[in-house]
Amino acid sequence: MNSRLAILVSGRGSNLQALIDAIAGSQLHAEIVGVFSDKPGAAALQRVPAPLRWAADARQFPNRMEFDRCLADAISVAEPDWVICAGYMRILGVDFIRRFAGRLLNIHPSLLPKYRGLHTHARAIEAGDTEHGASVHFVTEELDAGAVIAQATIPVIAGDTPDDLAVRLLPQEHRLLTAVAQLAVAGRLAERDGNVEIDGHRLFQPLRLDCEGNFPLRPASGA
Repeated sequence: MNSRLAILVSGRGSNLQALIDAIAGSQLHAEIVGVFSDKPGAAALQRVPAPLRWAADARQFPNRMEFDRCLADAISVAEPDWVICAGYMRILGVDFIRRFAGRLLNIHPSLLPKYRGLHTHARAIEAGDTEHGASVHFVTEELDAGAVIAQATIPVIAGDTPDDLAVRLLPQEHRLLTAVAQLAVAGRLAERDGNVEIDGHRLFQPLRLDCEGNFPLRPASGA
């Protein structure tokens, strides 16, 4: 049986599209059971059929807790195995995170623990970094501080602007998210005591995506 994925989005949905394409190409053995957004006008919602879309304007709720409760209830109805934040720009509250703990993933455009939060490309340039990238991590109660599963890197080239980095990084984000999702749906990925486990073994440093979009991992036992 294919794993069930709930995807959270706020914008264009290019990472969502990467997952859709991987499923269509039989690279990812999963089913998207819902796409959820805090922005009813998000373009990402148009990438899936209407029955899979859920959106509510977070600004119309009295507080973050009420919106998060509504969002979490909607996600729970879809019965996902994994919840993936794929360009979801709203900070999730503690109750939401606890409700989906251990199966809540996020992709972030920096080499965590560097540059949590916003404006990551500009901050990498301002710091004089020669390498930049993206990370997929488990979501915890501290912003962008959960255990990092994997990263993809790009060089910072002299004269790069934040927009240059964003454009060059985006294809690597797509490959990275898809590769981590493959581990998740295959039952190879878990979070235990604040650490990442792959095939039941603790991961002591993030996996790095190779030039072919794979991780340097042995196949799972019996695969």
